[in-house]
Amino acid sequence: MTLSPYLRERLLPNESLARYTAARLGGPAEWLYAAEDMDELVGVVSAAWAEGLSVRVMGGGANVLISDKGVRGLVVINDVSEIQFGDWHDDDGYKRNVSATAGVGLVVLARKCAAHGLSGMEWAASVPGTVGGAIVNNAGAHGGDMAHSVVDVVVLDAEKGPQLMTRKDLQYDYRSSVLKTRKDRRFVVLLATLTLHPDDPEKIEERMDEFVAYRKQTQPPGASLGSIFKNPPEDYAGRLIEACGLKGVQIGGAQVSPVHANFFINTGGATAHDYYALVQYVHANVFERTGIDLETEIEMIGEW
Repeated sequence: MTLSPYLRERLLPNESLARYTAARLGGPAEWLYAAEDMDELVGVVSAAWAEGLSVRVMGGGANVLISDKGVRGLVVINDVSEIQFGDWHDDDGYKRNVSATAGVGLVVLARKCAAHGLSGMEWAASVPGTVGGAIVNNAGAHGGDMAHSVVDVVVLDAEKGPQLMTRKDLQYDYRSSVLKTRKDRRFVVLLATLTLHPDDPEKIEERMDEFVAYRKQTQPPGASLGSIFKNPPEDYAGRLIEACGLKGVQIGGAQVSPVHANFFINTGGATAHDYYALVQYVHANVFERTGIDLETEIEMIGEW
């Protein structure tokens, strides 16, 4: 790639991705770069696109399963983390907006919004991942999601350059968006603007504490891929998996959690292939017994 000497110095060949993912699994990236500011992020991604390299941008590495064989091309870790607050008015009255770069952690964003007396991101208080991934996947919990708050998003497109996309443009659906359904991955979320509502900081903190406590009670601890499957209409993936008698089923070091059946845990020494095999096994069993074709919420990256 044609990069400045400074950028090239920090380009790492054959770098393991395990420590960059929430599940602590996965093989190496052919090339890896950790971007610390917006100019770096745009520069290294644009250079890779110009030379025809595939590019994958990751934030906190949540909800992804990296193949043991690794990932071809360039993987960029987005460490660009900046938040700004502002005021605005519309027909519904006074609100505040929040501008956050895609590398901002959801937990950090939720806590800072609470400290500013802004309600709307409480659901993210214990959700791993970053704003960029949340925008693409319409992440959510406890009845809230990104679609409720997004005003617009700045996206870098390989062909068109920087693009401003409104909430309508994003075509949000349950755990999905127009970005999520794009066949190519030649785009990068750079920045999002959210609209939130003023509220008592103590009340916001109380709601967040309740969500965090509920998560601890109902989900397994430790490194996790997050929810493996999306909930089908008017049902829950975890309930279906448990009803099929699959709680506790294990392949290699990967196990369907005895605590919550839509979470798979590493019992020790699990590989990405163990998880992949378990996902396929559970999917096939649920479909055979119920006729419901569960859709994965996690994204599988690399060669399988």
